[in-house]
Amino acid sequence: MNSPVLNTADILTMILAGGEGRRLYPLTAERAKPAVPFGGRYRIIDFVLSNFVNSGFYRIKVLTQYKSDSLNKHLSRGWNLSTMVGHYVEAVPPQQRMGPDWFKGSADAIYQNMNLITDERPKIVCVFGADHIFKMDVRQMVLVHLAMQSACTIAAIPVPVEEARSFGVIEVDEDWKVVGFQEKPTKPREIPDRPGWALASMGNYIFDIDPLVDVLKRDAKRADSKHDFGQDILPTLMTEGRMYAYDFSKNRVPGMHDREVGYWRDVGDLDAYFAANMDLVSVTPVIDIHNQAWPIHTFAHPAAPAKFVFADDEHKRMGVATDSLVSEGCIVSGGRLNRCVLSRFVRVNSYSKVEHSILLDEVVIGRHAQVRNAIIDKHAHIKPGAKIGFDDAADRARFHVTKKGIIVVPKGAVVD
Repeated sequence: MNSPVLNTADILTMILAGGEGRRLYPLTAERAKPAVPFGGRYRIIDFVLSNFVNSGFYRIKVLTQYKSDSLNKHLSRGWNLSTMVGHYVEAVPPQQRMGPDWFKGSADAIYQNMNLITDERPKIVCVFGADHIFKMDVRQMVLVHLAMQSACTIAAIPVPVEEARSFGVIEVDEDWKVVGFQEKPTKPREIPDRPGWALASMGNYIFDIDPLVDVLKRDAKRADSKHDFGQDILPTLMTEGRMYAYDFSKNRVPGMHDREVGYWRDVGDLDAYFAANMDLVSVTPVIDIHNQAWPIHTFAHPAAPAKFVFADDEHKRMGVATDSLVSEGCIVSGGRLNRCVLSRFVRVNSYSKVEHSILLDEVVIGRHAQVRNAIIDKHAHIKPGAKIGFDDAADRARFHVTKKGIIVVPKGAVVD
């Protein structure tokens, strides 16, 4: 068999970024899920966009819907590719081209924007979600798609059977041809020749254009359809054509450490979001955002470098951060941080102590304040002497607290 030839000019990327993200509330009270800040200086959507751009895919449509203002600003200010040579990242709002309805499901979002496919005339369409943290050389998946002559290829990651109960599970045969689906099964089907492991769907797909257009048009006419890729489109294609799973655990990007291989996090709820941020502050993180061979691109704010001031050890007035990420524009003025992620322009004042927490843009921590196990949204002001994370009853009376005890302080809150 001849090796497939990859021509990225034949490929259109469509990113589904319209999710409401209810399980991330209150972080999604005023922003779309893909626009939620992550890792200090990024937005969640930056990871999937960086994967495509780093892979050499430069025709990208981002389908938006829910509270998309901050997402649109981020894309327009930070993702300007060279239109002179046909490169772009474009936000596409709902336009009700097919009727008076907003997007009714992930498949309907693509169907309602069928004009994008018609105008661009690609041979292959990549449909990826915007709310996962991972690194992926998409070229490797496309080459497998071409080699298998697949109508649809689904990105999947092997997970232990016990964990697979929380995911959509893909059933495959010995050649990794898809033969069935299970939605959060109590008894996940194991991978052939790999006992104890099942295949979790990552929600990322590659389609040949003709079968995609055909199945979307037929699905739009079905009154009983939820117009969802996982529930409606993929089962239909499976019975009609060739569909294969792609083993994400075999994907490698330049500069990747062995510990990073197969790293993929669905940050769909607050505890998962918090844990993924904490992954970054480990001494040897399981995902390396400092890899210059595979950078995570984002909008670069005009800001001064982070600043740490005061070295008065005798009076415990030390500007110190340990096992932490501190973004540009921050000033740690005589306070202490441990295992924290700070977004831009945060100020931590003298004698304060912040542990195991995420502080978003322009948060102010007052003198002698103490914070632990918290996510503090932008513009919040923690007043001098305030305590968060030390009295469970008081925290629950004032704030949203997750199942794992993470306290979420909403945007603009003033906490005494």
